[in-house]
Amino acid sequence: MDLIHIHTDDNVAVSKVPLPAGTLVNWGGSMMPLVTDVPAMHKVCVRAIRAGEAVIKYGQVIGFAREDIAPGTHVHEFNMEAGNHTVEHDFCRDYVPTELVAPEERATFMGYRRPSGKAGTRNYLAVVSTVNCSVTVSRAIASHFRDSGKLRDFPNIDGIVALGHDSGCGMSTSGEGYQTLLRTLHGYIAHPNFAGVLLIGLGCEAMQITSLMRETGLQESGSFQVMTIQQQGGTRAAIESGIERMTEMLPAANACEREPIPASELTLAVQCGGSDAYSGITANAGLGAAADILVRNGGTVIYSETPEIYGAEHLLTRRAASPEVAQKLVDRIEWWENYTRMNGVELNNNPSPGNKAGGLTTIAEKSLGAQAKGGTTALQDVYMYAEQVRKKGLVFMDSPGFDPVSVTGQVASGANVVCFTTGRGSAFGGKPVPSIKLASNSNLFERMREDMDIDCGGILDKRYTVAECGEMIFKHILAIASGEQSASEKLDYGDNEFAPWHIGAVV
Repeated sequence: MDLIHIHTDDNVAVSKVPLPAGTLVNWGGSMMPLVTDVPAMHKVCVRAIRAGEAVIKYGQVIGFAREDIAPGTHVHEFNMEAGNHTVEHDFCRDYVPTELVAPEERATFMGYRRPSGKAGTRNYLAVVSTVNCSVTVSRAIASHFRDSGKLRDFPNIDGIVALGHDSGCGMSTSGEGYQTLLRTLHGYIAHPNFAGVLLIGLGCEAMQITSLMRETGLQESGSFQVMTIQQQGGTRAAIESGIERMTEMLPAANACEREPIPASELTLAVQCGGSDAYSGITANAGLGAAADILVRNGGTVIYSETPEIYGAEHLLTRRAASPEVAQKLVDRIEWWENYTRMNGVELNNNPSPGNKAGGLTTIAEKSLGAQAKGGTTALQDVYMYAEQVRKKGLVFMDSPGFDPVSVTGQVASGANVVCFTTGRGSAFGGKPVPSIKLASNSNLFERMREDMDIDCGGILDKRYTVAECGEMIFKHILAIASGEQSASEKLDYGDNEFAPWHIGAVV
């Protein structure tokens, strides 16, 4: 069968291979001739669609026909459009309490138990900048340990990472941008994948160290120290002091050892980037199955990328644990509609050129495929960007769709593992949290073998089912959380992917 028909109500199917015009495809027990060429991953009309009628995929409206479309015709942006974004919310209609695995039967991983009680999956030290003005010093301190080979004497430490960014000043200290950066920095400083943190400022920036500590409750200790370049007497003195302080943290960090920890203490960030039309059928569906397993084991799954649920948000509000949770999500969608309008952008113009080349035409189509990675369990809560996640189960964190920015927020919110699906090919990886990359098709998996962790393309050719793929992903999550290196870690990604979300004016 050369076509994939996802839902019985769909009037389009997805091609598995390139199909030239005139090809006869088996459809509904008879042979249907293709009127046009249809590239692999793209949509083909299987029932006549009149101009103005809805194009249906995943059993949902993904757009509207610009013209009459005959069966056997390639369906894409030249003959369909997004139309007006309207969805019907039915809060909590599909809510079902999650049946949890008995505590004594839950999966475990080998992680780090921190003094805070939280569980880490890696054992890094960090040099964190409050402002762009201190990034050069922060990186010089981290580079010293990498280049000198000093860490060879401390084999239990995964590395020292410098977290720099291009903000921290030129902002109102009472604005949304300041609060967003504050939450992000706090989330990283307190992250259980760090055994110790040195926080460095210039000294006169808007993001003052004293204010950050006061507003978040952070206190200096042997594993959390602070300094400013101005107080230290300049760049060279600050670098020397930073090296000395980090050196003092090495023995305690190296003494940390892994121990068995319940999977209920895993917080999984789910992401997709460079999606294609297979993503929603294979990688996202498989990841959703793995997410369900983790939730049933008492764990947490953070779903994000708000612009990329646009057109599919009603499927989440129907699964919300309460009307209040559902309304939180609707409020974030409305915020994004206003935010993009103010900046001369439309949410329904989201699909990228790569998405479109991969067969995705509208944001609704992309969103419906993307939402599969969140699984099927109830939506327990909705959080602001980088806000600390408190609830177990499936939650949503507001963020842009840009991968590094979204993942940065998820990690700040508490994610200690990331699963990232891709169809076109992504090379993303972050520190201090490992990223597992899931290929939507086997061609991509083989073409970018060093960057990919799991081939979900076997769902297409029936080597395994979605459920079996989910089990495979879940086992891999446990292995990576226990210390096995992911593909991006082997390539040493993660030193440049810390990207806090900029909101508001820079003045």
